[in-house]
Amino acid sequence: MTENKPHIGIEAADRDEIANGLANLLADTYTLYTQTQGYHWNVTGPTFPSLHQMLEDQYIELQAAVDTVAERVRAVGEKSPGSFAEFLDRASVTDNKGATSAAQMVKDLLEGHETIIRVSRPLAEIAEKAGDVASADLVTERIRAHEKTAWMLRATDA
Repeated sequence: MTENKPHIGIEAADRDEIANGLANLLADTYTLYTQTQGYHWNVTGPTFPSLHQMLEDQYIELQAAVDTVAERVRAVGEKSPGSFAEFLDRASVTDNKGATSAAQMVKDLLEGHETIIRVSRPLAEIAEKAGDVASADLVTERIRAHEKTAWMLRATDA
């Protein structure tokens, strides 16, 4: 059985561009999720208790976001990337290089969140212009979540 493309009031070319942008957002989110969880496992030092808990809260939020973004890619009619290779190929977020200090972990994660914020802004505008309010809303909410997390990371004295 072949899958029919959705007829949801969004032009096919716009759906393709939005789905591609969402797939990139998915790759960035998954990459940052993996990095955050790894840092949660490996953080040490005097700020360990607070950073360990903060990073757990962050990776749990990112895990939920991964599913939401992937399902939106499907809703606009495309397949979601689903392998490490696809995620790394698409991601703007730099893969975890094995930071050894809590301060470097915070710096790396801040960079990842700020990268996602910057690359997501045009996608929200593209979706809104195409009349895809659901994707625009999703991307706007993701930007909001990443801005809040970036603020928390900047405020950390690790």
